[in-house]
Amino acid sequence: MVGEQGRVTGTVGPGLVGEVMVRVRGGAEAFLAYAVEPGERIERGALVVVMEYQPPRTVYVTAAYA
Repeated sequence: MVGEQGRVTGTVGPGLVGEVMVRVRGGAEAFLAYAVEPGERIERGALVVVMEYQPPRTVYVTAAYA
């Protein structure tokens, strides 16, 4: 999971629980998402990289292209 790329489907930011779609197990699944960097805001549609995974459905992400 760590190192995989995903796309933001719900804005990730301070005070928000975002959502990202990540390709896993031959499909794409939704995960709750938080920004790795405090205060970072990642808008819907942005490409992100999973930096940390907390099972079962939570990931910490950063923008793939900052």
